[in-house]
Amino acid sequence: MSADHYFSADPDAPLRRSEIEFSVAGKNHRLAVASGVFSAGRLDPGTAVLLRKAGLPDASAEGTFLDLGCGYGPIARVLATEAPAATVWAVDVNSRARELTAENTKNLRVRVAAPDDVPADVEFQQIWSNPPTHVGKAELHGLMERWLPRLAPDGVAWLVINRNLGGDSLHTWLTGLGWQVERVASQRGFRVLKVTRKSAD
Repeated sequence: MSADHYFSADPDAPLRRSEIEFSVAGKNHRLAVASGVFSAGRLDPGTAVLLRKAGLPDASAEGTFLDLGCGYGPIARVLATEAPAATVWAVDVNSRARELTAENTKNLRVRVAAPDDVPADVEFQQIWSNPPTHVGKAELHGLMERWLPRLAPDGVAWLVINRNLGGDSLHTWLTGLGWQVERVASQRGFRVLKVTRKSAD
């Protein structure tokens, strides 16, 4: 990976656009992608495992969802397609990623924003994320500490983490913070974690 990482706010990589296609829950999706954005050449394997193994919402789902670290928007696109009555916030530090997500979710109920532009009073019924593990453990923990507390009392967060890049240690760390964490799948070297608030005794 070049010095212009996918989590740069303003990628310096020359803009090279293309398209990718994938299927989730029997629906085909074609998305615009570009250089300077995470996994521009294909649907990231971790994201594919997350969308296949986590509990996708159905058409009756309402409320507010978060796609944290949305990239060019595959998770936001799937969530907004599967649950058209819900509102999906798609959040990323990368300006090019946000532009692509806006394009890829046109006419869907998706709000694309930089992290600091999400109103502080918004809470989320669902949080979905394939977080950027390459930023390092401290930054990854900071990301979780910032956004997981905004989960609604009965909400659920779905995370996918590469086992070799801290999937099991993140599980242990989140449990130590008082979250209820369940590993719901392990496939292709990725852990899919379901995170909820612990019920009161």
